[in-house]
Amino acid sequence: MSRLAILGGDPVRTRLFPAYQTMGAEEMAAVRRVMESGNLSQYLGAWHEDFMGGPEVRRLEEAWAAHFGVPHALAVNSATSGLFAAVGACGAGPGDEVIVSPYTMSASAIAAAVYGAVPVFADIDPESFCLSAATIAPKLTPRTKAIIVVHIFGGPADMDAILALARPRGIKVIEDCAQAPGALYRGRPVGGLGDLGVFSLNYHKHIHTGEGGVVTTRDPELAERVSLIRNHGEVVVGPKGREDLAGLVGYNYRLTELQAAIAVEQLGKLPGLVEERIRNVEFLAARLAGLPGLRPVVPGGPDRHVFYVHPVHYDSAALGVARNVFVDALKKELPSARLRETTPLIGAGYVKPLYLQPFYQKRLHPCVFNCPRYAGRVDYSLGSCPVVERMHFENLVTHEFMRPGMTADDLEDVARAFEKVVAARRELGSTA
Repeated sequence: MSRLAILGGDPVRTRLFPAYQTMGAEEMAAVRRVMESGNLSQYLGAWHEDFMGGPEVRRLEEAWAAHFGVPHALAVNSATSGLFAAVGACGAGPGDEVIVSPYTMSASAIAAAVYGAVPVFADIDPESFCLSAATIAPKLTPRTKAIIVVHIFGGPADMDAILALARPRGIKVIEDCAQAPGALYRGRPVGGLGDLGVFSLNYHKHIHTGEGGVVTTRDPELAERVSLIRNHGEVVVGPKGREDLAGLVGYNYRLTELQAAIAVEQLGKLPGLVEERIRNVEFLAARLAGLPGLRPVVPGGPDRHVFYVHPVHYDSAALGVARNVFVDALKKELPSARLRETTPLIGAGYVKPLYLQPFYQKRLHPCVFNCPRYAGRVDYSLGSCPVVERMHFENLVTHEFMRPGMTADDLEDVARAFEKVVAARRELGSTA
């Protein structure tokens, strides 16, 4: 086998991998139809028949609700907006705590602080990388208002056990499904298991509209509260006859007709895109399974993982090479594709544990961390979530080489690169 590229040898591959592209003739036709209508948005921020949006938004909401088996779906302009609306709909506010994951996009945790509630970080399960009942239970207090469960990387959290903790205590459970559209937990779609689900239509997700999101729920009261937060609710509670304004000060979280029309077409492609991701992971997992020190997450079992990324457990003791050094060597063997992206398709870990960000370390929001109504104390110190720290800094590799559009030859190159670096890993000793 040739010398490693990071040490001056020839890489396994010099051609860029195909970019991830889900747009096609269907989306072009949908955009053309909306453009020709001249109706790019039909919301009114007043109590009117258009308070709930125009025909494309409503068509998306009906299609989304049917696809995911829930009675209510509300389109929003981002999953971040959806998370904010979901926390507001649950009534969280100053003095409350919201239990969140430390291993996720920042909005999944900051959604609590937007309403003056305190984010409380629970550790992750080392196999699912999600919150679990075992990690949540020690964090519960009389101040716990909600739990935001992130189905990270496309794999579902153990929702039955989490709900068994939350339900008797009256704690709302919000599912962050941004990376998991189409994932199944015990045969049931994520997004309809807790009190609210939030999906993303951001450009690098399974399906997208550039930016956008959808909130799902089985509860008509929560659905109405989300709709009020989405569209200037404070001006419509009078005409609607509502007297409860808690958490219902409205924003402009509205999706456009153009985006909604694209989303309907994208939704129709979701099952095929998910199946392709699973097939690609099956191939790569089979090839990596025989390599020392690497344990890829594999499809199968009682749940369906939809693989936003493919997680691989890394054992530096078995390989004799630090994880980051190994990943750097892989990057040199496999040039990344770029479609508006500038990051490689493989990484060491995922995101730095959120509680280590300056916002939490320096308590940068006085109305949250020094609120006179808050009687608790939170721990954001290094070591407070040891599993997530171990995963992020030592034991987890994530990659996107299983994205739809990858050919058999592309996947073969990825497998060959892993095999090459493992076989020649002793060459990396001087760089560890």
